[in-house]
Amino acid sequence: MPERIVVLDGYTLNPGDIDWSPVAQHGDLVVHDRTAPDELLNRAAGASCVLLNKTPLDDAAMAKLPDLRYVGVLATGYNVVNVAAAASRGIVVTNIPTYGTDSVAQHVTALMLEFCRGTAVHDSAVHSGQWSANEDWCFALTPIFELSGKTLGIVGIGRIGRAVARIGAAMGMRVIACDNHWPEAELADLSVSQVGLQELFESADVVSLHCPLTPETDKLVNEERLGAMKPNALLINTSRGPLIDNDALAKALRAGVIAGAALDVLDVEPPSAAHPLLEAPNCIVTPHIAWYAKEARARLMQIAADNLRAYLRGRPANVVT
Repeated sequence: MPERIVVLDGYTLNPGDIDWSPVAQHGDLVVHDRTAPDELLNRAAGASCVLLNKTPLDDAAMAKLPDLRYVGVLATGYNVVNVAAAASRGIVVTNIPTYGTDSVAQHVTALMLEFCRGTAVHDSAVHSGQWSANEDWCFALTPIFELSGKTLGIVGIGRIGRAVARIGAAMGMRVIACDNHWPEAELADLSVSQVGLQELFESADVVSLHCPLTPETDKLVNEERLGAMKPNALLINTSRGPLIDNDALAKALRAGVIAGAALDVLDVEPPSAAHPLLEAPNCIVTPHIAWYAKEARARLMQIAADNLRAYLRGRPANVVT
């Protein structure tokens, strides 16, 4: 009998522009765009393999899904699944460890460039008639500056952090980084200086976060660390929203403690209309799309299919514990 494979929330991965066939070839596939908590048990009933992204799967749910043997998380982060409970029930959980390195690194670069060039602000101004009505042949509504010669501070020098370092160095930036697990071999071809976290926040003109969310990094960027940054510094976060104390950041932006922030993630997603950072000045927010390049999503789909195939062949890959 073919495996029953259920995708609980497949829309963000595939809104219709890529193909589910790499997964479908391994069994009878049912794809749901989204699954509300009260729909989970009915939709996953009878499935031996469940794929999910942001749909929570806890021990109570797994206890009511006796056929479940495999959970494939369609992301790198897997905190939506109670992994310990899954292991106790003999359920294999896998993730996608790397698929969007270039996509995320390029998004970081876009945020840096937008902050120092103000392209969206000026494009909007031109289309609203401000250039046509201007007395001079050019005008600037925001400070415009070069990244070359500036210091880029990277918190977490994993695959994405290293890709950002390469781009920063190519633009003439001095690159410093802080990581508790310094990957010396991987950094041999990069001109990256290792510094402590406090020195990084004090020295960098741009601070870019690329570390995982753990109990130790929760609200890593707090009022004290924001206060240590240069007044002309930019904070970028494309990693996890709770790395930043959002209230402290909103306060710092309003007070001019730092020059700006560019965020692709928030502590709650989607945010409420009253989220403090949606009202904060000099704060660019994009809707968690750093990973979203079509090429990256196609890679994610293929790795998810490879993980499923490896499990079905008795040699699970990318297992999380």
